[in-house]
Amino acid sequence: MTNEEGPTADSPDESPAAGSPDECAPAGSLLLDDQLCFALYAAQRAVTGAYRPLLEALGLTYPQYLVMLVLWERGKLTVKELAGTLRLDYGTMSPLLKRLESAGLVRRERSALDERSVLVAVTGRGEELRERAECVPSALLAGTRLTADEVARLRADLRRLTSMLPAVSTPK
Repeated sequence: MTNEEGPTADSPDESPAAGSPDECAPAGSLLLDDQLCFALYAAQRAVTGAYRPLLEALGLTYPQYLVMLVLWERGKLTVKELAGTLRLDYGTMSPLLKRLESAGLVRRERSALDERSVLVAVTGRGEELRERAECVPSALLAGTRLTADEVARLRADLRRLTSMLPAVSTPK
């Protein structure tokens, strides 16, 4: 049942779903340049592109570099811990780790404590690569022409945005 003002409380089938476009504020814009998602997408592609030549010199792709960063920082981890840290699924992690293992940079082994868990650790060759990779962050920072404070602020804003997004409902 509806009245002249719209759906009534006793007619749930006619009320818009939570987060539906019917509930959106009309102030939103559908212009591409007004979209936060596009600004983030374009920035991500630009940053990843800036990393490419730096990482090619190391023989790494950007996702492989991220795996190595986590392992250099934290040491031996399970595949599950790595996937969670990098926000990747197992279907993505497995081939990534396989390629890193083939390159001799990491080794995978079953956990002695839990046969279902696979541990990933950096090899000696992977540790040697760490020394060569130490120049990557400063080279990328120089390429952005941002100050260290600007980068820190941007990183903090992006982390805050990331932490807030699970609470946002998507339109159906």
